[in-house]
Amino acid sequence: MSANPLPPPLPSPVPPALAADGPARLLARAGVQACLAALDGPGEETRLVGGCVRDALLGASVSDIDLATTLLPEAVMARARAAGIKAVPTGIEHGTITLVVEGQPHEVTTLREDVETDGRHAVVRFGRDFSRDAERRDFTINALSLDAQGRLHDTTGGLADLTAGRVRFIGEAATRLREDALRLLRFFRFHARYGHGAPDPEGLAAAIAARDSLDRLSRERVRAEFLKLLLAPRAVEAVASLSETGLLLRILGSVGELGRFARSAAAEPGLDAVARFAALAVRTIEDADRLQESLRLSRAEHARLTDYAAALAILHDRPVIAVEAVPALVATHGTGPLRTLLSALDGEPRPLVTAEARKVLDRMEASGMQPLFPVTGADLVARGVPPGRAVGAGLRAARELWLASGCSADAEARERLIARALEVAGAP
Repeated sequence: MSANPLPPPLPSPVPPALAADGPARLLARAGVQACLAALDGPGEETRLVGGCVRDALLGASVSDIDLATTLLPEAVMARARAAGIKAVPTGIEHGTITLVVEGQPHEVTTLREDVETDGRHAVVRFGRDFSRDAERRDFTINALSLDAQGRLHDTTGGLADLTAGRVRFIGEAATRLREDALRLLRFFRFHARYGHGAPDPEGLAAAIAARDSLDRLSRERVRAEFLKLLLAPRAVEAVASLSETGLLLRILGSVGELGRFARSAAAEPGLDAVARFAALAVRTIEDADRLQESLRLSRAEHARLTDYAAALAILHDRPVIAVEAVPALVATHGTGPLRTLLSALDGEPRPLVTAEARKVLDRMEASGMQPLFPVTGADLVARGVPPGRAVGAGLRAARELWLASGCSADAEARERLIARALEVAGAP
């Protein structure tokens, strides 16, 4: 592949602390090879850039492949099609074409230079300088590039920062945040994923100073970025930092339950983002409703937060959870959500879960046992209850009795439940 018409930056060696073979393995991918070969040509250059290079250097799994090129979007599409590669103009107005090789997308973006930014949108023009394209990115660790010959290019100090576990803005932190306010949250998320120790002081100070810019962002963007942050390896420390700086209050509209969040994350590392969010941000059903509005949560997310709040209220009403209470709690909430909630509340005054109750819960979870309500609407109709509201009322009453009596499902218990349902339904 020919060199960039402008003098290229010197390639950087891989520090010993990083995976020296990572870039070579990335380049060896069939899809990457096909894209680079298709876009090769006199006077043009294409490189792997950003997160895929960063993660390859860390020896981590690489899923998203991004390339930057001197070619204009129309030329990218033409060359890809000539090589038999599917080309999709996913963001052609921004210079991005997605090349699909064996079902794997590879995003190719023409080099760009910022002309004007307002914190939400940027006006850019196409360029041919990889160094200037790198300068418009957010963090030094995201500005590395890898050419087709396997040479690593670093014009911002990203290699040193990656080795040190330091997330640092490119250039002046305040300027980067004025260009895109979402970088405030990305700073904390990337530190939680790639950083070690305390956040970069300049970046932290700039984030605090730019706190008002969060109000200019769409709630959907804030929600998406914050949920990603909650899944990062050092999310607990990052959320604590957000809390200390007052930024968490800005995001949630309330102080967070840091202890519950930390306990949940420690007890269940595989916990998903919504469950972690519930542990951090929800105390009551009103909280769930408020967060749905303020962060534009989906219906499914709101339903999970509401269920969490309802279960939390039930557990807080119980000073002690003994063995006999476990089946009804599992039947109502499921073993997984119940385990998550108890992990969040562990160590708090209420409820106290007895050792025997924990053993029962462990056994039920290990076996996949879920108590099943043994009465159906068909049972009541067969006993003379007309279909309709009476059946629903009878089933609700019978279920309440079933939960209160330990979720027994033998023949004798089932007859008692049917009798209760018939009594409430007013069967003849």
